[in-house]
Amino acid sequence: MSRTRTAAALGLAAAGVLSVASATATASTAAAPSPRPAAGSTTVTPAGHAFTAALSGKATLKAGSVTVTCSVSVSTGTVPAAPGNHNPAGPVSSPITPPTYSSCTASIPGVTPTVTTSGAWSVSMQHGSPITAVMTVPAGGLVLKTTGLANCTVTTAPSGPANVSGAWTNGAPPSLTFTNATVPVSVTGGFGCPTSATTSTFNAVYKVTDTTDPAQQITVGP
Repeated sequence: MSRTRTAAALGLAAAGVLSVASATATASTAAAPSPRPAAGSTTVTPAGHAFTAALSGKATLKAGSVTVTCSVSVSTGTVPAAPGNHNPAGPVSSPITPPTYSSCTASIPGVTPTVTTSGAWSVSMQHGSPITAVMTVPAGGLVLKTTGLANCTVTTAPSGPANVSGAWTNGAPPSLTFTNATVPVSVTGGFGCPTSATTSTFNAVYKVTDTTDPAQQITVGP
């Protein structure tokens, strides 16, 4: 089921940093790419606990020359029950609700944005230094429409599920941070719409609360 909120097209949410091996070639031979380090173990605790991720400060999304700023955003999820909260060689993934956004403004005056989110969203954590996160936005999982002086439609992850890169910090409370994270978009519309934009840039910090036992903290370890 989809939910509509007056908001910005913030394809929330969380993603790991992908490393790409490169190869250099000579006229007759090509050097072998460097091996990619194996992923280490990850454990998210407390197992089976529900959590809420709430925006701290403001979130911004920039697509082309248009920037949208929101001051309220929330998503909920649950840490997998044991033994699913542990992966000996990789990340641990949790389903989350499609993030909601409100109290948003656009850099274009006279424009009212409305966002609809749907589908299966998730966030996965990989222990390391730093602890990385991958938030997966399903295909078309967030659609923004603006009305007023500019009538635009922005669709996130238009060609298939997309990952948004972030970092996790353990603490009281822990935080999930997105810094200049990118998500693919397609934009349609008339005058004032950034129709040439194919990606958006997202910045936000979310504080995470254990709602099963508020005295505990969601923690990512080895």
